[in-house]
Parts: sequence; structure tokens; C-alpha cells
Amino acid sequence: MGNTKSSKPKKSNIGFLSSVFAIIIGLLVGLVILFICNPAQALPGFLTILTGSFTHGARGVGQIFYYATPIILTGLSVGFAFKTGLFNIGAPGQYMVGSLGAVAIGILGEGLGPIHWVVALAGGMAMGAVWGAVPGILKAYFNVNEVIASIMMNYIGMYLSNWVVKSTPALFNTLRNESKNVAVTANLPKAGFDKIFEGSSLNAGFIVAILAVIIIWVLLYKTKFGYELQACGFNRFASKYAGINEKKNIMMAMVIAGAISGLAGAIVMLAGSGAHITVKDAIAQEGFTGIAVALLGLSHPVGVFLAGIFIAYLTAGGFYLQLFQFSTEIIDIIVAVIIYFSAFALFVKIMIDKFSKKKEMKEPGESSASEKGGER
Repeated sequence: MGNTKSSKPKKSNIGFLSSVFAIIIGLLVGLVILFICNPAQALPGFLTILTGSFTHGARGVGQIFYYATPIILTGLSVGFAFKTGLFNIGAPGQYMVGSLGAVAIGILGEGLGPIHWVVALAGGMAMGAVWGAVPGILKAYFNVNEVIASIMMNYIGMYLSNWVVKSTPALFNTLRNESKNVAVTANLPKAGFDKIFEGSSLNAGFIVAILAVIIIWVLLYKTKFGYELQACGFNRFASKYAGINEKKNIMMAMVIAGAISGLAGAIVMLAGSGAHITVKDAIAQEGFTGIAVALLGLSHPVGVFLAGIFIAYLTAGGFYLQLFQFSTEIIDIIVAVIIYFSAFALFVKIMIDKFSKKKEMKEPGESSASEKGGER
């Protein structure tokens, strides 16, 4: 009995330790890159990454939460799909069409008054949900791999957004090759953050992200629907045998994941901080960062929330590296390496799980042998 009790805490810590290990590796690689680029300023620059945001007071902290908001949501989207056995690599495309929906309503729906921003957010979610539904339907009813379908939807979403914005005079700013500003009524309220974190871009979108995390946690772990979604993720054929409609659940999982990514794009476009849909051939980076956040947070809603804040913290601190004669490109490389190594957490978790299982298989034999010795 003693061995059984002592093994439980170790299992519960496996995921956390694997993520910490990935973070340490990523930071060390970042430090090596700094030394290669400028040995004299490497250590001060590295400390700036770790502490830069706090040295700029309330504004720096507010910017961390602002940068974290969209990647928390895209990470939540990918993590939710992971929990249901699906790989939603289509988060960038869902993010972009969500941005398009929010911008279109934000510009054209000025007469909506006080509820303008709410309707614009809902429009972004609806567009993302539709974009997630397509690979979900193809997976559920035609057994098309959701990874392939989602990747194709990313490019379709990018070119569709560019085409709609550029071909609609009411939406397009020809001088800057981007969408026009949304109406003032479509901007998200500051919710008092402008007074707490004076000078930052933080707004009510952060509260929306927290609510989304709570709702997804409740949905996954406290509802019958969430149980069915996870059951289909473990084994869709066994779920079907148990009476669960696995096709409906697969489709709904992708619809919900798409809605969350669409919400992320809508929040960025309605933040009132100068974000626009720029007409260029580039897929939204926030969607790919969300994949790394989901891996680092082990697909758990709370883990994703913390991982998103951590990545945003490093990003915000990295902007101040220019004070130590490091170019902006170096900042991007360091953050990219850290994000890349966050994916290593999944591999580490699998290896630790295998080691723990082998150890558990040996322990019963050892205990039974000791019992026989005691009987003699």
C-alpha cells in the first residue's frame, strides 16, 4: 500500500516537470545565441529578457497580459482539440477569418451602438467556428485527416481575407494596403485596466480570455458532453460502441476549437491598438504560437493560460534587448527557439510515462518477494 501511495504524486508531477525541463532548455539555447551574437552584452541582455517587463512598471505588466490574450485563446483552441483526439493546426486560418468577421462588423455595423463590440466579437467567433467546422465534417464523415484539411484551410482563409478586404472599398485603406479602422463603438472597453496598468494596451479582451479558459475547463471536466468529447479522443470506435455519436462529437470539437481561435483574432482587431488586416501573403503567427502554448501547457486549460502568460512575458521582455545592441531579429530568434523547445515537453512526458510504467511493473514483483520472505 505504501508503494501505491508514493507513486501518485510522482505521476501528477510528470507533466509539470516536462514543461519546466523544456523551458530551461529553451532559455539556455537563447543564452547561447546571445553569446554568439554579442558576448559582452549577452548576460545583461539575458537578464533583460527575464526581468525587462517588470522594470517598466505597471505598463510593462499590462503589456504582458495584452500580448498573452490572443495566444492564450489560440493555445486553448489547439489544446481543446488535443483533448478530443484532434490536431487543430488550422488555428491560424480560424484566427484570420475571425479577424475578418470582426473587422467587417466593426466597420459596417456602426449603428449597433453600445453592443457593437459584442456583436463584432460574436461575428469573429462565428467565422472561426465555420472555418473549424469544415475539417471537422471532413474528418467525421469522410475520414479526411484533419491536419491536411486544416493546413489547406489556413491558406484559403488567408487569401479569402485578403481578397474580401481589398475588393471591398468600405473596408480597404488603399494608401496603407490594409483594412480601415473599426468604429469607436467597436473597440473593446478598457474595463478599468487603463487606470491599473496606465499606458498599456490591455483591455476587456483579457477578461474574455479568462472566461473562455473557465468555460472550457468546466465543459471538459464537469459535463457529460465534455466526457463524450474526451472519450471519442481516446477511442472513437469504442465510443461508438458505447452509444456515443462520435461523428457529431468530432465535428463539434472542431467547431468549438475554431470559435475560440476566431475569438482571438477578433479581440486583436478590436483592441483599439492599431491592429489591422494587412493584405500580404503571411499566415497569422499567433495561431502557430498557440500550438506551442498548448504543448507547453499540456493541453489543460489552466496550463495553457499559464503557458500563454509565460510566452508573452518573454516576448515583452525581449523588446528591450535593443538597449544592449541586439537587433529585433535576434529577439524573434530567441522567442522562436524557446517556443520550438516547448514542443519537446510532449516527448519528455512520453519518455517519463514509459519509465514510470516500467518501474511500476517491477514494484509488484519486489513486494511479493518480500512478502514471501516474511512468511518464511
